[in-house]
Amino acid sequence: MTSIILALIGGALIGFAVVGYLYVHGRIAGVSGLIAQLLKPKTFFSSSAFWFLLGLILTPFIYQIFVQPEIIMTSSPLALIIAGLLVGFGTRLGSGCTSGHGICGMSRLSIRSVIATMTFMFAGFITVYVIRHLAGAVL
Repeated sequence: MTSIILALIGGALIGFAVVGYLYVHGRIAGVSGLIAQLLKPKTFFSSSAFWFLLGLILTPFIYQIFVQPEIIMTSSPLALIIAGLLVGFGTRLGSGCTSGHGICGMSRLSIRSVIATMTFMFAGFITVYVIRHLAGAVL
């Protein structure tokens, strides 16, 4: 299959999962919110968030059985750790993550989510430009 078809199928599956989660549980399927739900020890395994996140983690491994994607990592482990921490900080600062705002919020036409997503994207564009072109480094 071409990459465009795979991207369309992936997008449709994400949309289906998000709408299904909202319909069944009445909650937004933002990953940072789901992880926050897991931090409540009383509801860890019985939480729908646990099963949703487990599916997000296991699906790539199942996909790998059928299709072997070529993944090339050019960043150092330290750069990936720093990037993850910055994303976590931005998630708290923006009161949600790209999945919560970018997928769920924008599909509900939330102005707050549109602004948050535009801010995420702009910050990402600026960061890549500065690191790749101005700093002259490939992390």
